Amino acid sequence: MADDNNRRVRLLCRPKQLNTKGSDPEIHFWLVGSPFLPPLTVASFFRCIHSLPSSSSPDFRKESEDLRTLLPKGFELIGAVASGEESDARAAVDAAHSLRKLLYGEGTDRPVIGAVCGSDSSDLRFFVSESGNATSLEAVPSVIEEQDLEKCLWENGCLLHCELPIKLPLYYALKNPTDVEKAYLQAAEAVIAKLRDPKAVYMLESSNKTSQDIPPPVIIRGVQLDFYADLSKIKTLAEDDDGSDARSLSCSYFSFGCKAGSQVFSAENADTIQVSVLFNSFETSSASTVPVAEYFPVEEEARLIVVDIKLDVLCYSSRDLPLKYAVSSLIIPGLVDQLNIVQKLMLPNLLAQHPQLKSYHFSPPGILHPITVFYELSFGETEMKQVEVRRSLHSRLGLPYDRPLLRISNALDFSKLKNNDMISLQKGSTLLRDVHIGIPSSGVTEGTASLVQGSYEYFHYLHEGYNDSGWGCAYRSLQTIISWFRLQNYTSIEVPSHREIQQTLVEIGDKDPSFIGSREWIGAIELSFVLDKLLGVTCKVINVRSGSELPEKCRELALHFENQSTPVMIGGGVLAYTLLGVDYNEASGDCAFLILDPHYTDLDDLKKIVNGGWCGWKKAVDNKGKNFFLHDKFYNLLLPQRPNMV
Repeated sequence: MADDNNRRVRLLCRPKQLNTKGSDPEIHFWLVGSPFLPPLTVASFFRCIHSLPSSSSPDFRKESEDLRTLLPKGFELIGAVASGEESDARAAVDAAHSLRKLLYGEGTDRPVIGAVCGSDSSDLRFFVSESGNATSLEAVPSVIEEQDLEKCLWENGCLLHCELPIKLPLYYALKNPTDVEKAYLQAAEAVIAKLRDPKAVYMLESSNKTSQDIPPPVIIRGVQLDFYADLSKIKTLAEDDDGSDARSLSCSYFSFGCKAGSQVFSAENADTIQVSVLFNSFETSSASTVPVAEYFPVEEEARLIVVDIKLDVLCYSSRDLPLKYAVSSLIIPGLVDQLNIVQKLMLPNLLAQHPQLKSYHFSPPGILHPITVFYELSFGETEMKQVEVRRSLHSRLGLPYDRPLLRISNALDFSKLKNNDMISLQKGSTLLRDVHIGIPSSGVTEGTASLVQGSYEYFHYLHEGYNDSGWGCAYRSLQTIISWFRLQNYTSIEVPSHREIQQTLVEIGDKDPSFIGSREWIGAIELSFVLDKLLGVTCKVINVRSGSELPEKCRELALHFENQSTPVMIGGGVLAYTLLGVDYNEASGDCAFLILDPHYTDLDDLKKIVNGGWCGWKKAVDNKGKNFFLHDKFYNLLLPQRPNMV
């Protein structure tokens, strides 16, 4: 290896459930990196889930088919993790090399990482093989675990997105229905040829429609493309390049995220370049032409079917990559791969049952980069076939099984305008969202903060002009909790109004009909009834004799936010609050509660809400002896539990 910098493995993540048992050098994880990241940088761990019958060896064919679909162009397999001792690193390198050969073909001479994990230790040891040669391994002297993970990936990275609807007309003889496969293959090859045609035209434009300084679109012609470039060896553009034409423009031409004050690093907030394919040439011809129709009679009875396909490709790129290489080395290979994937999925049942396949892009928590998944839309999302597909994906990505992270409603939506003002994107909603982000610290010395995970909407008194001041705080807390379940896609129901909440309690027999339209308070028990009825959500209720005893529940509340991560309702007397987290020092017992106060009655002004203390850290007794909670009141804590659903 050339120098010490290239001898360091950089980890942007750690695999879940790393500790492995057994004496066989089984392959447990695949290592994913990118040619746009520093050498030997691991961006994610994908679990190996397919093995050969009666063997611990990976089924490389199935693994390659899955990874070819899941990994966006711009990411690639760079290694593997095996269990065992140092000698088993060779098995990891061999496996990674074999899989790379299936994914990328011959000539993949980049370094391959082989990592091993002992049966009694969760520590990873890394080795590197130049050119995938497993006979020569070098131990990695240092491993760097990066701190700002999203920043490492997205500060100098962007996304490219391309949608391409295709209609494939397929003719076949009724006497020989198998001819339809040949017709499909020929039609697909014709599309691939058009994508690589020198006369093809690609238009690139920014997907950010909210900026006042949107650069004009860029046109790349097929004749400008280079299909044999190696992304890891492409030289970036010179800093003093004036960008006078498309050949000298890089992806940074469409960059907005690097501007000061807009740094939220994630796939959702990444700069996205929209790529459109224009098959018709812009070139003009001096010769006069007229439309021509040709007639080809068939020798026997034939049938025509038209297959509708919508390719939808997402790629990751460095901002410094020239646009022409972004098209030739990312977008076009992505479209070709996706067309081949669709072809393989469709052909077996093309005549009997026309599959309805669509690709979706997800950015699940814990995975820094997007993934792409194909779903068969003929199945409902709750049907077992679809559930098993998602369960398999959760297993590969190390995602929990009690969270619907890969349902269609969780997919990235590039049709939505990028919005940085914290307003909820839910249809018809103008509520503030995630208002606790960026608030001042709690003041707990050396405490551990455990917070709500996921988004919620802030419901408070007088929202939408409904006057519930003095009695509706528990209703508002319930609405905030339901909005959390809605935004995490556990449910698609609208957040219920006060009257609908009352109607629900009457329907289950908890209240008399006269309760509807009243201004009666409700508490934790009523909230649990409504959540069970409307969402199928069970709740845990903790009773506290007074506000002064709330700190005794901090450890239990911290575990709730770490494991369930749902908002909590605190009810005492005539007051109710929404709890979004706790900051707790177990050694000293010092703690603070992150309170979202539904008693706020002013306009939805984020600064006013935070500065006024309507969302912030509260101590049961602060350093001035002031009591936030009423110590002479009985308190209930309502802890909603996540449903077990994939």
